[in-house]
Amino acid sequence: MKSEIYLAGGCFWGVEKYLGLLGGVIETEVGYANGHTQSPTYEDVCKGDTGFTEAVRVVYDTDVISFDNLLSHFYNIIDPTTKNRQGADIGDQYRSGIYYTNANETDAIATSLANLQKSYEKPIAVENLPLKNYYKAEEYHQKYLEKNPGGYCHIPEHKHEEARKG
Repeated sequence: MKSEIYLAGGCFWGVEKYLGLLGGVIETEVGYANGHTQSPTYEDVCKGDTGFTEAVRVVYDTDVISFDNLLSHFYNIIDPTTKNRQGADIGDQYRSGIYYTNANETDAIATSLANLQKSYEKPIAVENLPLKNYYKAEEYHQKYLEKNPGGYCHIPEHKHEEARKG
């Protein structure tokens, strides 16, 4: 069965690459989630006043990868205790979040974040919100690291290798 979730964890280039390497992930797409303007561009989002975060739309096969496993992989590539920052990327558009379209997932996300909190002294800063809007990013951002090998990525390459191995 197919399911969909929107995940934000810093620059969307690396998040998309990592999640796309996971077995069971059918499709990824980068875009802008949960802002307060219409049809933002990358330049708009970078100004920091649109409320949008760089996010990845993830379509996955629940028979191959569970929702909990997908979230565990996501947590593996972020610092869940930092607000508006991942690696060298700083700003509101780089905040971490889980944005759902299925209200049945709210409890699973809350439980997952509560379990994650047990591993950290600092509070978890990952948003857990319904997806209120999403706009696909410009085409040059889609699969950016495939088009630009060696391009900037805040996720270390060894994490990508882990994802390839499953």
